[in-house]
Amino acid sequence: MKFAQLLMKSGSVSGIPKQVERFSKFSPSPLSMKQFIDFGSANACEKTSFVFLRQELPVRLANIMKEIDFLPDKLLSTPSLKLLTSWYSQSLLELIDFLEKDPDDKGVLKSFTQALVNIRNRHNDVVPTMAQGVVEFKDAFGVDPVTNQNVQYFLDRFYMSRISIRMLMNQHTLIFDGSVNPAHPKHIGSIDPSCDVVEVVKDAYESSKLLCEQYYLTSPDMEITQVNSKVPDQPLHIVYVPSHLYHMLFELFKNAMRATVETHETSLTLPPIKVRVSLGDEDLTIKMSDRGGGVPLRKIERLFSYMYSTAPSPVHEGNSRNAPLAGFGYGLPISRLYAKYFQGDLQLYSMEGYGSSAVIYLKALSSESVERLPVFNKSTLRHYQSTTEADDWCIPSKDPKKMGKNERTR
Repeated sequence: MKFAQLLMKSGSVSGIPKQVERFSKFSPSPLSMKQFIDFGSANACEKTSFVFLRQELPVRLANIMKEIDFLPDKLLSTPSLKLLTSWYSQSLLELIDFLEKDPDDKGVLKSFTQALVNIRNRHNDVVPTMAQGVVEFKDAFGVDPVTNQNVQYFLDRFYMSRISIRMLMNQHTLIFDGSVNPAHPKHIGSIDPSCDVVEVVKDAYESSKLLCEQYYLTSPDMEITQVNSKVPDQPLHIVYVPSHLYHMLFELFKNAMRATVETHETSLTLPPIKVRVSLGDEDLTIKMSDRGGGVPLRKIERLFSYMYSTAPSPVHEGNSRNAPLAGFGYGLPISRLYAKYFQGDLQLYSMEGYGSSAVIYLKALSSESVERLPVFNKSTLRHYQSTTEADDWCIPSKDPKKMGKNERTR
């Protein structure tokens, strides 16, 4: 087992592979936004949360650790991946240590909350560390289609797993640390039970505008319209995690502003970015349209690829509100994962020569906003074992075959 060998080499505890095997046999238990809200409300019980998390967090960690074993050996051998696997193994051991402890002991509950804070801090740089490992691997060995497919599949699942694990840890630590965030007194953990979507849009726009003006000394305006089909003329509120929505919107605004400014650099005025927000019975939809010149159809999916990013290192900004990973080009793929995490989506549409539209879909009902979690099973295994087969559609040639028997020659 490659993961086991890697842990042995890095000096990790030898019992880790056995624990990964043990907990990966269980499937994660996805929670709905409604369950998060109901659980974190006035009746929140720290003991109940402790009993759930001491089992659920190892299951989520082990399921994704199991998949690390299917990454290419040369990627696993990079310094970044060795560091990352040591973080995951240490965190798994620390959580397992609480399995037999008494949930009625207040000291145990307090030390568990502190352990979650420590684990969360340890994993703060997981995304750029994994990204750096991919860069090291690409620079040293290049990329073939099968590796590209498997790494893309793995990283979507790996980063989604990380989003879910941090969500659980954040909810527990924010609710049970004994304090209320004065800036957001009605928040339940990181969730806003009445998230004002348009306000988050405006917040993300203003932050992007500041960044754009730092680089280009100008920025496009925003035109925003909202449609509430459920309660006309009322603000659009849903149960959501504002920080997740902000992350998505900031990334989209940043891209739209850069494209708009660079496409119209000789113009006296910049065309505005148009945002429309609509609330229906099932979906809350946000559409952002720019006139930044667009991109060709063949490049759309590439924008969501982890392997096509060419930047050598991440951008470290002092301002935490700035989107992370701009240097790796991971903004769009991770934004799409945030949208998909609670059963939504993020899609891009482009008219080359004119502009692009990005659409964020979120669930309007908290009962339908259920975590989307990766699970390791036989289907996962088959995916990593599959190879790229020959295309069963003709690939067009730039030079069509000459069909005439008697061709004229010059």
